[in-house]
Amino acid sequence: MKVVASAKKLAVPAILLVGCALSCSVSNSNLVDRYVELVVMYVGINFILTLSLNLVNGYMGEFSVGHAVFMAIGAYTSAIITVKVFSLSLGPWIFPLAVLTGGMASALAGLLVAIPSFKIRGDYLAIVTLAFNMIVKSIIENVDFLGGPRGYLGIAKLTSLVWVFFFSFMALWVIRNFVYSNYGRGVVSIREDETAAIIMGVDTKKVKIMTFMLSSFFAGVAGALYAHLLQFISPKSFDILKSTEILIMVYLGGIGSIAGSVLGASVYTVLLELLRPLGIWRMVIMPLVLVFLMIFRPKGITGLREFKWFIPSAEKKIKLFKHKV
Repeated sequence: MKVVASAKKLAVPAILLVGCALSCSVSNSNLVDRYVELVVMYVGINFILTLSLNLVNGYMGEFSVGHAVFMAIGAYTSAIITVKVFSLSLGPWIFPLAVLTGGMASALAGLLVAIPSFKIRGDYLAIVTLAFNMIVKSIIENVDFLGGPRGYLGIAKLTSLVWVFFFSFMALWVIRNFVYSNYGRGVVSIREDETAAIIMGVDTKKVKIMTFMLSSFFAGVAGALYAHLLQFISPKSFDILKSTEILIMVYLGGIGSIAGSVLGASVYTVLLELLRPLGIWRMVIMPLVLVFLMIFRPKGITGLREFKWFIPSAEKKIKLFKHKV
């Protein structure tokens, strides 16, 4: 039993180490076409965005439509650190710090959204998050230090397949552990019935603050990775259309599901690239796919269901015990 327990403890660092090593070897050995590698990196960034929004819209049952604003805050914050604060030669060394700082800046912004959620939810919260998205976008457009409407230039390409894998894995591990913790059960109880959750003693305000800040943090991380991959960001990159894209990925894969976030990000990103020869028509086809999905499978491909390897062993034992009872 002790050997099994030790093996489980070493599983996470072992997967992380092997994954980073494989990512590094793929990037350096040219085994994969650079275009394919770029698409894979976009899949990873979109996965972080989808999973982070799924935490709010799927697990907690709220309806946020301004997730791109947190991505923007993380992107601009990290870009300022690598371009303005430190020398470009130090970029590769301070890149992880810049990414985490961008995530923390977004988490603080998430706190501002969490506070109105104490009294409003549903369509009203959607309006608040939409307004917040428009406010931040307008501020960026009118600040010369951030490049204004021209965009922010001079960003070094520091995002690599290794960093995308590392932060994608960390997002999956952290959010998975949060979802299956006591706080995660509180998040699900808010989705099912917030009034009943309060009566049962759930501190819904604390749960909402933690959920919004965690969701915003990883959106900021994704924004930082995106900025240092594209090497150019502008306010137009984070408008309501970007928030809509993230929503499509969430509801395509399935709400309240880590596996759904993986599928949603992967299917949407790859399909968008396959349909690129169709030009503007691809932006017509993808929303139509979502419309049909909402008609025939409103909860998404794996909505409210989870692949067994994403479920902790302790949770599996609890479900097995309930089944036997």
